[in-house]
Amino acid sequence: MVKKSKIALDTNIVTAVLKNETEVVEKLKEYAPCLPVSVCGEFLFGCKNSGKVARNVAAFKALAKDCEILTINEKVADEYSDIRKALKDKGKPIPENDVWIAATCRAYQVPLATRDKHFEEVEGLDLLKM
Repeated sequence: MVKKSKIALDTNIVTAVLKNETEVVEKLKEYAPCLPVSVCGEFLFGCKNSGKVARNVAAFKALAKDCEILTINEKVADEYSDIRKALKDKGKPIPENDVWIAATCRAYQVPLATRDKHFEEVEGLDLLKM
């Protein structure tokens, strides 16, 4: 059996997967999916803020059980501080949760599948743009 490379899913990619966007779903079949814990929080907030809470939470949890959850630890915190400082220094801040997502991916050395261009500002972050 061939071991698949890991890929972290950004919140917008989780949305695409749950909407069954064919191109995204097909591309991700090449990878072992991971979820940064901050993506879990963002997505669950969206579910709980929706008109179909139970259905959306259940769909997310079904997806999450097939993913490795990437937690925040001391290495992630160190990466977070480096990324946030570098972005501040070059005057290119990105949303706070996205700094945590980028830090998690750098700490775990896992590429990030995303549709957000602002992640391009994060040096050393491997991206799979979808």
